[in-house]
Amino acid sequence: MAQGDFQDYVVLVTGASTGLGRAIAVETASRGAKAVIVNYARNLADAEETAAQIRAHGAEAVLVQGDVADDADCRRIAAAAEPFGRIDALFNNAGTTKFANHADMEAVSGQDFLDLYAVNVVGAYQMVRACRSLLEAAPRPGAVVNTASIAGVVGIGSSVPYAASKGALNTMTLSLARALAPRIRVNAICPGFIDTPWFGKGLGEQAAEKVRANAAAATPLKAASTPEDIAAAAVFLAAPASRHVTGETLLVDAGSHLGFAALTQR
Repeated sequence: MAQGDFQDYVVLVTGASTGLGRAIAVETASRGAKAVIVNYARNLADAEETAAQIRAHGAEAVLVQGDVADDADCRRIAAAAEPFGRIDALFNNAGTTKFANHADMEAVSGQDFLDLYAVNVVGAYQMVRACRSLLEAAPRPGAVVNTASIAGVVGIGSSVPYAASKGALNTMTLSLARALAPRIRVNAICPGFIDTPWFGKGLGEQAAEKVRANAAAATPLKAASTPEDIAAAAVFLAAPASRHVTGETLLVDAGSHLGFAALTQR
């Protein structure tokens, strides 16, 4: 990591109470961010733990509850950055899914699609819109980093609506990169499997270890990515090192996409 490359940055991370969102928030603080706005949907205790880790690195942490599917909430989340006068980096990390066998077309409904799109696509759009003026107020082009997924590139993942929503987010990343240049850069990361505590809590540690081992065995790098592994790539796309990168979708999946058909476009 590049120590100090986020010096005095104001950062906003949605879905930052646990997992990848927490890892992104803490990574930016460790690299010199002045303030990190931590958005969370429900779990205040987890969000406070994220805030404590941010403060341990000397950054200010501001907690804001809100559902990104609600435009009024998005505007309220963005308003938490107004005292700082700008947002240098917005990480659209909030997301949701439904687990369903892709072959079982009765396992999901039209409402499932709408619910997932409301958070994964519309929520990201609403956050960019709410933050636009603050991103444009940054001394360098403001950076938006969307958390998409390998599911949106190769059509895999927890369900068809999830993969479709992440594919839409990748396309929206391209649209906004064109529309908001030159004052705002817009990029996306596409993680594969991420080893989070969710698996241990939901499946039990023995089953979680099997999932972890299978995920690692399926990747060319033989690795089960941690939130910190993915966060480093996400933060790169908001850092000065990527100042000439916009409209990019970066696959961060330990190479798992290499097991699918050749990717003619991302």
